[in-house]
Amino acid sequence: MISGLVDRVTFHNEDNGFSVLKVQVKGQKEPVTLVGRVAQITAGEHVVAEGVWNIDRTHGRQFKAEMIRATPPDSPEGIEKFLGSGLVKGIGPVYAKKLVGHFGRDVLKIIDEQSARLQEVEGIGPTRRKAIKESWQEAKSVREIMTFLMSHGVSTARAFRIHKTYGEEAMVKVQADPYCLARDIRGIGFKTADEIASHFGFDKNSPLRARAGVEHMLAEISGQGHCACPRDELTRQSAELLDIDRQIVEDAILHGLAEKRLILEVQHADDPLIYLSALHRAETELADDLRKLLSAPFPFEPIPEDKALDWVQKQIKIDLAPAQRDAVATALRSKVMVITGGPGVGKTTIVNAIIRIFKARKLKVKLAAPTGRAAKRLSETTGEHAMTLHRLLVFDPATGGFKHNRSSPLKGEVFIIDEASMLDLHLAYQVIRALPANAVLLLVGDVDQLPSVGPGSVLRDVIESGSVPVCRLTEIFRQAQNSAIVMNAHRVNRGEFPVSGSQAHPGDFYIVPAETPEEVWSKIRGLLKGALQNKFGIDPRRDAQLLTPMQRGGLGARALNTEIQTLLNPRGDFVERFGTTFRVGDRVMQTLNNYDKDVFNGDMGRVVSIDPMERELWVDMAGHKVSYSFNELDELVLSYAITIHKSQGSEYPCVILPLHTQHYMMLQRNLLYTAITRGKRLVILVGNNKAIAMAVNRADTRHRIGCLKNRLSH
Repeated sequence: MISGLVDRVTFHNEDNGFSVLKVQVKGQKEPVTLVGRVAQITAGEHVVAEGVWNIDRTHGRQFKAEMIRATPPDSPEGIEKFLGSGLVKGIGPVYAKKLVGHFGRDVLKIIDEQSARLQEVEGIGPTRRKAIKESWQEAKSVREIMTFLMSHGVSTARAFRIHKTYGEEAMVKVQADPYCLARDIRGIGFKTADEIASHFGFDKNSPLRARAGVEHMLAEISGQGHCACPRDELTRQSAELLDIDRQIVEDAILHGLAEKRLILEVQHADDPLIYLSALHRAETELADDLRKLLSAPFPFEPIPEDKALDWVQKQIKIDLAPAQRDAVATALRSKVMVITGGPGVGKTTIVNAIIRIFKARKLKVKLAAPTGRAAKRLSETTGEHAMTLHRLLVFDPATGGFKHNRSSPLKGEVFIIDEASMLDLHLAYQVIRALPANAVLLLVGDVDQLPSVGPGSVLRDVIESGSVPVCRLTEIFRQAQNSAIVMNAHRVNRGEFPVSGSQAHPGDFYIVPAETPEEVWSKIRGLLKGALQNKFGIDPRRDAQLLTPMQRGGLGARALNTEIQTLLNPRGDFVERFGTTFRVGDRVMQTLNNYDKDVFNGDMGRVVSIDPMERELWVDMAGHKVSYSFNELDELVLSYAITIHKSQGSEYPCVILPLHTQHYMMLQRNLLYTAITRGKRLVILVGNNKAIAMAVNRADTRHRIGCLKNRLSH
């Protein structure tokens, strides 16, 4: 056994607690290297460790601990180092020295019990005092939770979120129902919660475990895009996952149905479906609200179509093609309408014409899109203000929902939603229920792109239901015919192999052959290191976006981000959290909706500063500066490379697309089509012909299970 003061934390892995510490041990000239696991550790703390001495070939003599117990320091020197380590927000080395100088050994007790006295120290006012007190209390609670979780053999990286969700009741709640972690805490899955439950002695056949397992399986299925699951299939998959008898699963399903956490849908008597209650409600009410919208009166008197068309063509100085005239005319007489088609077919021209006509009639037109980038593009192409659907609906922190709903509908007569293929069931439900009854709704999107990331295929279901007029545009206009990007997108959509720029229209689409994953990365590296700038005048830091089919693997987004960060942004201030190093200048993406920060899943920005003392990182999200505490950095990922799914609704000056047979699980025609249509000035496909052919030839897009189409048809 050894004991002493932590002089320096050389390494600490927040996921599993593995630490390398330099400890001042009595009787030792130099600090001792201590290796072991501890939930959280800070320089200045006192540690007691049990274990054995070990000689490491690389690092020399070390004490390898089986157990490390940490306690707050009691010496002035230790306390100063402890407080100056950045553990407490608002206290860095300077204020640590001031506080210890003023209060001596009592400073930790003062912070804990008499925080008002902190204002006796020069430079500490009410705001800093409050921040210190709150950060101290949070650090104490989080540390207790981390220690508690580690004692049950699980990761401690999510302790901050557990504390944020459950507060002081965290440990009591987790002990009573460990499966609540999988339901409520981002980053903790069912498997982890199940391991914790096992440590607590929950039986494998426990009804609580079976009920949690069934709901987890439905959540996993909805993560694949489905809204429901056939009952027999749900029973089979849940029994396999849990390794329990099917009857226990059936009992769990019956309990969920009785509690109305699960809903049975018997539209197909031979194959009844099970829904999570929230998805069933969203689907049924979305269908009801769309039908009510269709049957409600118009917000305007009938508009003479021929006269309006002649007038608007003079206004926009364009002669509309017959299909475009039909689309505009249909919009003038429809309560709900869909306009769909690929790139270069004139969707933007039609939308601009419709807006002109309705605004000339003094109607209030609202434009929106699912993501910030899509809304920005809509603003740029129409010259009108557009916003994200989340901002249109206005989040209400008091209720956790949106301020605009059935009882408080949106203001306006005409609502145009672009990139409607991205609408998942949840978001579509929230939007439609917030529209005024007499509203006109125009859905614009490319139904051949990837479906929404969330559950449902709303745009496709609305189109295929036959319940609303649909204008499908196919004619590619002259200006778009000069773009190899547009031409190749349509080739892929027809099941034809794309053609490189040297053979077709040179300048904006290239296929760079590469056979092995190593060769793919080598070619991409060459592009980023100089070829993009030298040949095309494209700044790789600002204008190049890598799109890849998958997150995992050597050519997945995670691995590519690490490589590109090392290549393009290797130096500067950094912080490491949740297995990722974030550096000033890095391109990052938000991965979930955070209404408090007014940032949403898919928003991208750049790290502009890191403050170790305040434990904050700042990101510029398209002019909107957002602050993240170090404990919130699991909301961000590096975004030099992102998945094609995440790129939906966005457009980039240059798209680089690695495509290899190691991506075979994801290679589909609509995936390649979507990726190509994200490029504005240049698309470079790096890969082998076999992978490209697999993507082009596989159009067997999986049907998403749900009943929205049938509900609308009926």
